Amino acid sequence: MTDLKQGLRVAIVGLGPRGLGAVEALILRAREAGLHLQVDAFDTVDHPGAGPNFSPDQTDCCLLNTPARALDIAPDPALGKRVPVFDAPDTDANDADHFPTRAALGSYLADRLSQVRALNSDVLSLNIRKRTVSDVEQRADGLWLETDGAWIGPYADVLLTLGQPQTRPDDQLAAWIDHVAAGHGALRAAYPDRALLEAAQGWAGQTVAIRGLGLSTMDVLRVLTTGLGGEFTASGYRRSGREPARILPFSLNGQPPAPKPVSQAVDQLFDLSDRELASIIDALCSGMQQGPDGALMTFCAGLAPPVVRILDEVGSPATAADVDRWLATEQTDPGGQATLPPLQTLQHTIAMAEGRSPADVGFTVGQVMRKLENAIRKAFNPETVLPQTAKALVGFNEGLSRYSYGPPLRSARELLMLVEAGVVSFVEAEDPDIEMVDGGWLLRDGSEQRRATVMVDAVLPPPDLDRVTEPLFEALRRKGWITPVAEGLGAQTAADGGLIAARGQGVTNLCLLGRMALGSVIAVDSIHDCFGAATHRWADGVMQRHATGGGQAPQGLGNNPPE
Repeated sequence: MTDLKQGLRVAIVGLGPRGLGAVEALILRAREAGLHLQVDAFDTVDHPGAGPNFSPDQTDCCLLNTPARALDIAPDPALGKRVPVFDAPDTDANDADHFPTRAALGSYLADRLSQVRALNSDVLSLNIRKRTVSDVEQRADGLWLETDGAWIGPYADVLLTLGQPQTRPDDQLAAWIDHVAAGHGALRAAYPDRALLEAAQGWAGQTVAIRGLGLSTMDVLRVLTTGLGGEFTASGYRRSGREPARILPFSLNGQPPAPKPVSQAVDQLFDLSDRELASIIDALCSGMQQGPDGALMTFCAGLAPPVVRILDEVGSPATAADVDRWLATEQTDPGGQATLPPLQTLQHTIAMAEGRSPADVGFTVGQVMRKLENAIRKAFNPETVLPQTAKALVGFNEGLSRYSYGPPLRSARELLMLVEAGVVSFVEAEDPDIEMVDGGWLLRDGSEQRRATVMVDAVLPPPDLDRVTEPLFEALRRKGWITPVAEGLGAQTAADGGLIAARGQGVTNLCLLGRMALGSVIAVDSIHDCFGAATHRWADGVMQRHATGGGQAPQGLGNNPPE
């Protein structure tokens, strides 16, 4: 049994926002236990606490898709007054719903980590090691980590919070990489945005295609326009002459995501009563005990009544049968009901977000799902769900992200101005035929075709464990210590993040939180989740394991009622 008075040595691999949240949660538990913590955090980023997604080095082109008023990530008061609360420095007092830059949030997170490190040394010794971990080994005295050819340990517990690890490119992207290596065109990733901006200095007058039409594309468009000196004015977009002549974003369905409501007043139109929220979550919990088809039917049956009520109140009445039919189709054909051309979709969703047009079924369902996000996590994440049921529920939630995880209204308005200025074209937006040709790519849609000399990849790889090439994950796969929930999903984990091995047994004291556990958890791509209940369940697990003998926590540990 670990002697709590002697302290506890823990390793955290990955020190972005989720790693920071884990450190904070562990500090709180250690104080309660009178335990000294020695935490070794492994990460090669220049700004620990922020991670690459929120690097303070980013340009101002990259915006959060959550307004400042909704960033509920305040530190626990028990950490003390020194640990700051986020106050967006770039807030415009005249902007009712301000969306901060990612760099601003990253600066805050890096500062927050600095203040956490300055806490009473009797509670925490945090050592940040700028190294990459490539393997984990279980020995008699604990867990050891291989990094740069050396083994470091022993650790009582190891937590993996790597975010998005290295991933094998899909077939299309792999072919393009070979095409560019042979001297044809230029291929760039959307991030880091400063690298993209530097490359774009030589793209004036060229045609640039963008694979993807989601949130990342909005960042790319700002990099290629305002980042190169262009300006959005009251009368439209004003070219600088340094930007590409034409930008061609495309995706499988060609539909731009719906923006967030313009203000809190419009957003409140989609609020749920306590009774409605409880009823939907009851339906979700009931569905989680069923097979995939039954799970979706049960959950949607709970979701439909509030949607009908809201549609009536916003002046777009629909029958229960209308909403049921829309939800049923969404289960089998996500996004297939979006039949308007991309430009009309953009105009329509802007009007709904502004409150000028009544919300339709899809927009309303998306806003309701956004407001349910935290409650869904609390109900789903601590429980054990059948793999195919988990896959169905996760897929349904991800499919609605075009509404629920949409960009700021400002981004949608800017996209519309770029189309009107002829900078962006939607002609080839919907799943065009793409041919690799000398000097680049030829995009065809029916009789229309355009040649692009540059391709920007703005598609985030899915958290598909089978495609991960990160050496650490490959080592865990060889040991059988990490297995996917289902095809296309992330790792099987217990409620406290404990990895579940190939034969269903827990991996002693080795845990994983975040995106690569999608399927065991849901709605992970949120800054709120980084500081949410998952990190506290992990910290509780650490304390309980080592207070009762240092082994894996009982399987039922995390199956407590939702917080």
